[in-house]
Amino acid sequence: MSGGVPNRPRWARPALLRGPRPEAVPVLVARACAVVGVLDIAAGVFPRFRHSRMHTIAEVLPGALGPFAAALSLSAGVLLLLLAHGLRRRKRRAWRAAVVLLPVGAVAQFTYRHSPVGVLISLALLAPLLIHRDQFAALPDPRSRWRALANFVLMGAGSLVLGLVIVSAHPKTLVGDPSLADRIAHVLYGLFGFEGPVDYQGNTSWTVAFSLGALGLLTAITTIYLAFRPEHPAARLTEDDEARLRALLEKHGGRDSLGHFALRRDKAVVFSPSGKAAVTYRVVSGVMLASGDPIGDVEAWPGAIERFMDEAKAHSWTPAVMGCSETGGEVWTRETGLDALELGDEAVVDVADFSLAGRAMRNVRQMVKRIERAGYETRVRRVRDLGGAELERIRRAADDWRGTDTERGFSMALGRIGDLADGDCLIATAHKADEVPGEYGDLKAILHFVPWGRDGVSLDLMRRDRSADPGMNELLIVAALQAAPKFGITRVSLNFAMFRAALARGEKIGAGPVLRAWRGLLVFLSRWFQIESLYKFNAKFQPRWEPRFVVYRASADLPRIGFAAMQAEGFVNLALPLPRFLRRRTNAPHACAHAVAERDVRAA
Repeated sequence: MSGGVPNRPRWARPALLRGPRPEAVPVLVARACAVVGVLDIAAGVFPRFRHSRMHTIAEVLPGALGPFAAALSLSAGVLLLLLAHGLRRRKRRAWRAAVVLLPVGAVAQFTYRHSPVGVLISLALLAPLLIHRDQFAALPDPRSRWRALANFVLMGAGSLVLGLVIVSAHPKTLVGDPSLADRIAHVLYGLFGFEGPVDYQGNTSWTVAFSLGALGLLTAITTIYLAFRPEHPAARLTEDDEARLRALLEKHGGRDSLGHFALRRDKAVVFSPSGKAAVTYRVVSGVMLASGDPIGDVEAWPGAIERFMDEAKAHSWTPAVMGCSETGGEVWTRETGLDALELGDEAVVDVADFSLAGRAMRNVRQMVKRIERAGYETRVRRVRDLGGAELERIRRAADDWRGTDTERGFSMALGRIGDLADGDCLIATAHKADEVPGEYGDLKAILHFVPWGRDGVSLDLMRRDRSADPGMNELLIVAALQAAPKFGITRVSLNFAMFRAALARGEKIGAGPVLRAWRGLLVFLSRWFQIESLYKFNAKFQPRWEPRFVVYRASADLPRIGFAAMQAEGFVNLALPLPRFLRRRTNAPHACAHAVAERDVRAA
């Protein structure tokens, strides 16, 4: 200590000289890469300056080298723009491609425009890429053939727009004044390598032709690569993984009502080092989305969570958890430093406390009696007690009665009915015997429940014949609750109600303007997502409400997580669906109860 100023190590440098933190480099490099890509595109599209002091270099170059350099600069710029997102996500393959493309684009710029500026900018970006190469180690994402189609559509549209700019960027050498239709036709011809109706003076026609041809070739190559590249498929639950999960659920399945939904076979799983806990997840749009609490012994949850976070870091996925309990949220936030936000409430009915008597249950009681007087009867059975023919009929009916063409469900959906391994699942069916049997006999409605430990069940799906009377769901829920004691069931989990607390508090006397406005927005959104209707439907059965949470890394990730969750649940479908007649009916996954658009929820 000298003069009150602490001694600094000789190696210490001001923050400005030390440069950015290594973990911030991918984001900065991605932004710079996008800028360089735009500069490369501009260098290839717009005419070079004829009065440049370095223009004399062009006089000794072969005539076709200039147009070729313009096309190369354009191609490098487009690819760098495409790679920017991968660099932001620390992808190793994006880093390798950028290291190659930056000097290629720099050389192309210098050859065509004869300016050192583009070269200097590209080399300046290449330096941090090489210095911080250890920051770009993320593994590839699961691959889908739909990305090839998306690439073809987006690249084709972008090439058409950029081609129009290229065709119109040389007004001084343009012959005549071609119409917009002629320019579009010239672009379309040029993308396929043919000469179009627009003419230019001098070598400009070569420059335009090379550039349009490069765009067309780039679209074709990237599409073919995405369509035929080696598979890196989305992870699936293997038979061994499923057996291990079932063993954990046998011991600890009573802890979380969503536990059995971990057995969806379109999820992947990571186990704790001890094998006593696991986290199941699905990757959607770069978000590693887990649902519910970890499976297994609470003491082993931290090990499984650590493996989950390591997997997210290895692939540069955004970690998130949908619908975990309060206990699960506490463990997730404590072990990872993530934040939690209340998402809604799960409706749980205690069988011992349920009764149709009393004023609060009058509406449900009246509806059930009306349906019973109409000639409907109910049956509640375990899946293992159903015959093969009847089980197949129930499967086909559930598939055909689905309310939407898009399959829905992720966090509260098993995705199958009648699997031999799911013999403990409960099926409640409604029948009407006093009419001519149809395609599915006298079957009119179905409820499917999955086990929740040894003394509980969770509602998986609700389906009914649209020609049946309204109130089928109320009838079957009451039937399941009344039959529960003979199966040893003491608790039944119904639908999940998003933002229930806001809806409940917002309609009470004394609610403030902010809360009322928030409730008004939720009611408005209920036209599409059934937020209010599901809450009111659940509330009919006088349940206790168990809060559920979303766990996330940063507030900026919430929109992306929300969009990924909507994709996972089936509310947003980015893939083109197969025609209905091409689908395999027996293997079709089934939607969850809380997500299906049940018309009689509104009718009730």
